[in-house]
Amino acid sequence: MACGGLEGRPRLFANANPARRGEASAAYGIIACMKRLAGLLTLFSSLALAETWNGTLVDVMCKNQDLANHTTKCAIGCSKSGYGLVLADGKFMKFDEAGNAKALAALKATGKEKDLKAKVTGTLDGETVQVESVALE
Repeated sequence: MACGGLEGRPRLFANANPARRGEASAAYGIIACMKRLAGLLTLFSSLALAETWNGTLVDVMCKNQDLANHTTKCAIGCSKSGYGLVLADGKFMKFDEAGNAKALAALKATGKEKDLKAKVTGTLDGETVQVESVALE
């Protein structure tokens, strides 16, 4: 059934003016429909906020170094500084703690020695990326 059906619900307006019962039912149906719509919008808006960025994965200490020659060994060694992604325009996007752990795991699993191009999915919260996934390319 569409939004706002009254089946199975108590009759709130049993003693109301019969001429106005239809108006009350319609109002109740509209309010119920609006609540459902608000819930769905909230659900989908949280899913729609995830973004994907491509760039070079680098530790915070080395973000201003020569990225093409930055090694995996260096990135793992500097893990305590945290990680981020340098985009093509030079902007650095710092990862949250969960993202740092995911970046370190990706670095340890890769066979690449340098030129750490990566694809990162997450949400931007101020200056920090709340990372959902890190994939070295």
